Amino acid sequence: MIIDRVEVETINSFWKLELLKEVYGLISILPILILLLGITIEVLVIVWLEREISASIQQRIGPEYAGPLGLLQAIAEGTKLLFKEDILPSRGDISLFSIGPSIAVISVLLSFLVIPLGYHFVLADLSIGVFLWIAISSIAPIGLLMAGYSSNNKYSFSGGLRAAAQSISYEIPLTFCVLAISLRVIH
Repeated sequence: MIIDRVEVETINSFWKLELLKEVYGLISILPILILLLGITIEVLVIVWLEREISASIQQRIGPEYAGPLGLLQAIAEGTKLLFKEDILPSRGDISLFSIGPSIAVISVLLSFLVIPLGYHFVLADLSIGVFLWIAISSIAPIGLLMAGYSSNNKYSFSGGLRAAAQSISYEIPLTFCVLAISLRVIH
């Protein structure tokens, strides 16, 4: 009986230790969440200031109806954007038109898998994290190009080409910077 009791106490002590590790892991995420909340509030304030300053320059009334002093204008516009009607092209390829933006968004969201959010908090701990991040984030221009091509409209297609070219021209220096840092760390 005494051995069983000792084993149970040992198991309970390990369980408490694991619980403390999880609590510490959650507490280590707290600064990141505070930072994200601060950035979100900062963006909302900057959008509000831009609207107020633009309104005063143009001698018109700025945003004032959505919340006190128009502070909720950006949230109202974001909500309006979410509930807008989805217009599909009549002559285009509807499946490609829907899949193209999805590929662009999903590739950006998947690239966050390998970014460490805390000391021991990584969504997918891979040994090739930086290279996988570069490869996944390079898929986004394909989605932009698909969305422009699938509408069967020359202006949309040229807009898709332009967006893809701009995205690629941004990714090339970013990739060189990340690879330079990675090679410096490996060496």
